[in-house]
Amino acid sequence: MKAMRFAGAGRPLVLETVPDPQPGPGWVVVDIEAAGLCHSDLHIMSGMDLGDLSVTPPVTLGHEGAGVISAVGDGVHEFTVGDRVGIALVTHPIEEAMFAPGVAHDGAFAEQELAHASTLVRIPDNVTFAEAAVATDAVATAFHAVRTAGSVRDGQTVGVIGLGGLGLNGVRIADLLGATVYGVDISPASHAPAKEAGAVACFEDARELAAKNPDVIVDFAGVPSTVAAAVEAVRPGGCVVLVGLGGAVAPIPTASLVLRNVRLVGSLGASKDELREVYDLIASGALKPTVHEVPFDELPAAMDRLARGEVRGRLYTRPRANVRVAVEAA
Repeated sequence: MKAMRFAGAGRPLVLETVPDPQPGPGWVVVDIEAAGLCHSDLHIMSGMDLGDLSVTPPVTLGHEGAGVISAVGDGVHEFTVGDRVGIALVTHPIEEAMFAPGVAHDGAFAEQELAHASTLVRIPDNVTFAEAAVATDAVATAFHAVRTAGSVRDGQTVGVIGLGGLGLNGVRIADLLGATVYGVDISPASHAPAKEAGAVACFEDARELAAKNPDVIVDFAGVPSTVAAAVEAVRPGGCVVLVGLGGAVAPIPTASLVLRNVRLVGSLGASKDELREVYDLIASGALKPTVHEVPFDELPAAMDRLARGEVRGRLYTRPRANVRVAVEAA
């Protein structure tokens, strides 16, 4: 089968032919119909130290995958061949990250992926593979950050920093929870989509949030300046949720953190139950991820676009698109 392989830090993804996967006990093979592209893939490719989640190359990246089960290993009883599934990036509880796709083992940038049965979530009939794939991280991570880590509730004021793939979903989720939402992004082009998602206003500088006295600020950028600004801008007793990994170290104004009783919370991924909730929201029409397809053989160029900040919403690719064409032609 074809797979986009990562050989080491600073090196581009390379399309290679690798052996077809075979499922061991507790595992299944998923024919990947859609795979999302994430900034975390860029962090891995740059050689960033991700601690316990660090990746050892060579490996197939891609932790946002969805498709159809084509083979089942011994001991798997809840799923069968033909099931439409998303492969959850389970990080709650954090101990289950041992099965993280594209991190702990080969991921979704391939025609097929091995997935542990414990990470599988059935896709509702009216949710597309593209939506299901990006939801495993870009939506579920935003959902966990806003609702669970930030405890956002009706009537609160929320700031969302970074209006890319995750941030736009964060805006929409906060809006669905009944919050008044303000967006922040240095790119004015991102402001209109954020307002469509539910933001009442947008700014280019996170410090402008202070005038809105937000109860919660969720930082999907995570660059040093935004982290510091969020701690200073949130109301006394408020909460800053840090999701983005835009900088290795951030200067935290300790006086603002301590004397204003601000909570700073790190947020990674989501639970499998949260992914199920996200799928239900998408199925209901309440959530509609913004997705754009890129050809599988153009994946390295698409990752470059993502690195340059030229992407709005979420990019995804279909590794089996050429396989399907070949089958139909035959």
